Amino acid sequence: MKPRIAIDMDDVLADTVGKFIDIYRRDFDTEALPTVFREKSFHELLEKDVYKKLADYVHEPSFFTDIAVMPGAQEVTRELSEKYDLFVTSAAMEFRNSLSEKYDWLDEHFPHIHWKNRVFCGDKSIIRADVMIDDMPYNLVSFQGKGLLFDAPHNRENSLFQRVHSWEDVAKALL
Repeated sequence: MKPRIAIDMDDVLADTVGKFIDIYRRDFDTEALPTVFREKSFHELLEKDVYKKLADYVHEPSFFTDIAVMPGAQEVTRELSEKYDLFVTSAAMEFRNSLSEKYDWLDEHFPHIHWKNRVFCGDKSIIRADVMIDDMPYNLVSFQGKGLLFDAPHNRENSLFQRVHSWEDVAKALL
């Protein structure tokens, strides 16, 4: 039996921050520089009411359908699948529309990860694997295996876990 890797979707496989940047620039400030939102989190940069309006977009139908794939994610997961059993683990229950949209997104972009290896849940503490790659430190705190924190503006203050900045870093750590 191969070792298991649990891989989060948003801001790990999918560039959800990039989607929010596009929405913010489209609906709030066409002049905003995308790089600013890669350095600091939205809640640090935006006024509370604008942040709330932006955050509400995740409840809109089709929000999750056209999110870009993180650079290198497809190639590295294909390589990892030769050595590990991969499971996509997403807290998809939080947003009703995300369940089918994320399922279809995975079919389109990650067909090499079988549908049986998709875990849509609320609380990731139920996940049993050897490694978990996630951008949310609270998912790694209760995890029993090795946690890799995928770098994102909203987790820069956390130093409890090994940080990976890209899928290239993931490959270096696990291949």
